[in-house]
Amino acid sequence: MKFVDGLLVAHLARYPAMQFSDVYKLLYQAAMGNGHLVETGDARAMLLAELADLGPGGAELLFDPISPDGRLGRVHLRAFRQAGLAVDDLVAAFVGSAQSWPPSPDKLVRYCGCLGDLAAAGTLPFTVSEVEDRLREAAARNYPAIRHSEAYRAAYRPAYRIVDRTLCAGWPPPGS
Repeated sequence: MKFVDGLLVAHLARYPAMQFSDVYKLLYQAAMGNGHLVETGDARAMLLAELADLGPGGAELLFDPISPDGRLGRVHLRAFRQAGLAVDDLVAAFVGSAQSWPPSPDKLVRYCGCLGDLAAAGTLPFTVSEVEDRLREAAARNYPAIRHSEAYRAAYRPAYRIVDRTLCAGWPPPGS
């Protein structure tokens, strides 16, 4: 699938410390959206706490598209704070995205189904057998949401929210 290949090539170039779990997490977010996170608590309080404790990080896009149509993406909090955008607007977009972007387990299975071919082609830094083993494990656990790897967290200190771009009226264009 061309979308998965392009998405992973771009992310691996920006985040070379990505582990298999980070690749899977990216595909999970692209297919399933953010609904699993919205249910975990008070979105505004959690966002304010994270913004207060961001610390340094690398250069990040404000909106980093992760869906084939570019509508769903990661809003990186350091870039968000630097742009001076309103917290309540991000909270509204984040919460609204849980309703506007329905989870699609079928998409997740299709996206993950591309990983073996991408590993065989050398696009991914994993062996085909490693990919197959990890996907069998994910399937046995019903494709769960997971955290970023320790290596990814240490290297990039990820801080973002998954949002539907159409709910971010007036924000800078994608790729900014």
